[in-house]
Amino acid sequence: MKAASPPSAKAVAVRLLARREHAEAELRQKLAQREFGSEEIEQALDELKQGGWLSDARLCEAYVRMRAQRGYGPLRIRMELQQRGVDEALIEAALADPAHDWRQLLQAQYAKKYRGKPCANYNDKARRMRFLQYRGFSLEWIRDLLE
Repeated sequence: MKAASPPSAKAVAVRLLARREHAEAELRQKLAQREFGSEEIEQALDELKQGGWLSDARLCEAYVRMRAQRGYGPLRIRMELQQRGVDEALIEAALADPAHDWRQLLQAQYAKKYRGKPCANYNDKARRMRFLQYRGFSLEWIRDLLE
């Protein structure tokens, strides 16, 4: 019986990309953790980019859309994409897409969570503000909403 050869960096990367989109930096890190050589990693990433399998721009657009649908604001989404190693220019372009009305999303999140109940006191208002900040909305927008 013939022993199976270990998978190549490209094969491992394709398997990872089949599960979900990855940023280039994220994929590079995962391949390095599997102890592939840096030359092999770079060659695999270049081939995947040329073949259209790997695109930080596509990841960014899809990630912003997914997180916005789940009620997260631009500040939180930006931080998460930065942690994945996505270029700031790509993040900015995806967040600036006019399809995302961040203030409307903020109002929808507030209405969903609090269902029109007025703030009982200052502590309740502060708790609501912290929740919305955690979700990734700016303090300025939150204040405008609660005024």
